[in-house]
Amino acid sequence: MKAYLFPGQGSQFVGMGKDLYDSSAQAKELFEQANTIIGFRISDLMFAGTDDDLKQTNVTQPAIFIHSVIQALTTGASFKPDMVAGHSLGEFSALVANGALSFEAALRLVIARANAMQAACEMQPGTMAAVLGMEDAKVEEICASIDKIVVPANCNCPGQLVISGSIVGVKEACEKLTAAGAKRALMLNVGGAFHSPLMEPAREKLASAIESTQFTIPICPVYQNATATPHTNPLEIKRNLIAQLTAPVRWTQSVDQMIKDGATSFTEIGPGKVLQGLVKKINKEAAIL
Repeated sequence: MKAYLFPGQGSQFVGMGKDLYDSSAQAKELFEQANTIIGFRISDLMFAGTDDDLKQTNVTQPAIFIHSVIQALTTGASFKPDMVAGHSLGEFSALVANGALSFEAALRLVIARANAMQAACEMQPGTMAAVLGMEDAKVEEICASIDKIVVPANCNCPGQLVISGSIVGVKEACEKLTAAGAKRALMLNVGGAFHSPLMEPAREKLASAIESTQFTIPICPVYQNATATPHTNPLEIKRNLIAQLTAPVRWTQSVDQMIKDGATSFTEIGPGKVLQGLVKKINKEAAIL
């Protein structure tokens, strides 16, 4: 069974998607459609902007989504997913790839998500940190012992977990985690506390946008971040997509479950190959195509 994976924020690079635009009339049409929906030529920033341009949340999230989805939609007859999953933002790409959402509807939600997250970051400053070389359960236990907001946010692979929360909470957690034996607890250069309670204002804003968007029954299950289990029911998919903003990304658990459910190969669609690397760390025997 073929599993397709879609990356999230951090996988962007200058020049992303240019090869698709130049080589496919369908891709060019979709890029131009995206430019119209967004209201500025995001394709120009993707192809020839600067790193700083691509780091802006209102550019980063749509750019990665657009690249991933257009690559999937222009792959042709060989694109036949049996299951899909996306890391954080990538879940929206996965939902277009499996037919649960249209390209336009999903892009509008991605824009709404980026704007809502940016507003939440400005309302309540927060940060994130990567914790290496410690079991997830121990990281969770230490975060829970701190009386400030700090929670596990991304369970990326065994020995690699990202925490998120208030600046003081994350700093205190890093000190305690290092003292408890973590190989590293490294503060990340991010704009806010994603996948934490500080994203609650964004979750509320996005919830109304998701509720008013039409979802259809997909052609294959999506393994959602909030549950790490497969879903095909549009109402469940909506509910989990809303929960995702304040819930941890259960990536390790999602990949494990996909393998248990019969995934025989994993293919990453979009900029970069970060997820393929994580899959190999989760299961060394996994086939990467």
